Amino acid sequence: MPRTRRPIAGRPAMITGAASGIGRALAQLLSRTGSPVAVADIDAAGLEATAATLSGPVLTRVLDVRDAADQHAFAAEVRDWLTAPLGAVFNNAGVAVTSSVLDAVPEDDEWLRAIDFDGVVNGTRAFLPLLVAQGQGVIVNTSSVYGLAGMPYQSAYCAAKFAVRGFTDALRQELRGTGVSAVTVHPGGITTNIARNARIREDPEGRGRTHAQLAAEFEAMTLTSPAKAAEIICRGVEQGRARILVGPDAYLFDALTRVTPTHYYTVLGVLRRALRSRAEGASA
Repeated sequence: MPRTRRPIAGRPAMITGAASGIGRALAQLLSRTGSPVAVADIDAAGLEATAATLSGPVLTRVLDVRDAADQHAFAAEVRDWLTAPLGAVFNNAGVAVTSSVLDAVPEDDEWLRAIDFDGVVNGTRAFLPLLVAQGQGVIVNTSSVYGLAGMPYQSAYCAAKFAVRGFTDALRQELRGTGVSAVTVHPGGITTNIARNARIREDPEGRGRTHAQLAAEFEAMTLTSPAKAAEIICRGVEQGRARILVGPDAYLFDALTRVTPTHYYTVLGVLRRALRSRAEGASA
């Protein structure tokens, strides 16, 4: 069955996590195409910095996505601000935690879950009535390649991102015939601040690396810029894709989990060691 195209360029959009990274890049790309953008983030300074780079109409809102009531209040503000139907809702805000399951701090895991999963659910529930009433629009929820594969020391992140995937897949089926659609985004390694802003209490492998060193190792292995990620996401949405893989590593994760669903980490481990050696060699 051919995909139904969903034009979003030039149409209003809402984006959470817009103070940096993919969220900022989405806002910039859509604004350049003529889209009015409503942008939200808990980081007020970063949000204002994003707004300053946008060429078109913008509504900014300091927002904690964990607060369901405030998400509904923001949706009402966006509805009153709109001069045309809302084209897309990007539930993009996210954080990370690195820890073994054995040494996990429950408060850290809860912090992540409340942002990465509950934040997506809250945003969907807040804006979905507006889209359904319009009879058009798309919900775009950010999962991860870690929503395709379970990875060591990322149990909380994987759990939340798998949950986003399942929630959005179920939502997609419920929306049949409404004119509204739901899309899951699976970014691979994107060069953002997520590792530097992560909660990491100690090196989970016991190698004595600092938080900064762990973040630098992650960034050395990223393959896609936020601007490129935004292009891929917007193109995938407009092409009518239900699932968008972002970056060559996302395609690798997807293929490995299909071909060898219980042994993919053996292959990924070999590749990871090779990339780590390359990164260590470059920094020597």
